Amino acid sequence: QVRLVESGGGLVQPGNTLKLTCARSGSSFDNFDNYYMAWFRQTPGQEREGLAAVSVGGGNKYYGSSVKGRATISRDNIRKVLYLTIDNLQAGDTAMYYCAASSDAGTLRNRGVISVHDFQYWGPGTQVTVSS
Repeated sequence: QVRLVESGGGLVQPGNTLKLTCARSGSSFDNFDNYYMAWFRQTPGQEREGLAAVSVGGGNKYYGSSVKGRATISRDNIRKVLYLTIDNLQAGDTAMYYCAASSDAGTLRNRGVISVHDFQYWGPGTQVTVSS
């Protein structure tokens, strides 16, 4: 089973940079480099929003409109770790942030859309609150 866990959330002051990490839980997810990886976020009453995604080798990256120009997704296939940074955080960035893994990512590959339907495995989320 693929088990993921996010870290790096918490209280962040406006204007600061957020850095999130997604890692495997325990000894799971040995074939990390066979999966597309992505970051999503969600606020109560809203749809889960795709923020960023990266191909299995790290060569192709995709970003949602709300974070284009501010976000960077990266992966380390040796350490089996996924990262996300978002610059210049504002109150609107307050949300629960999730990492996810996909074995196919057909919608992403064919349409360039970061869709929840592509991703089979999810971490439990980490809360990010932007406030002074």
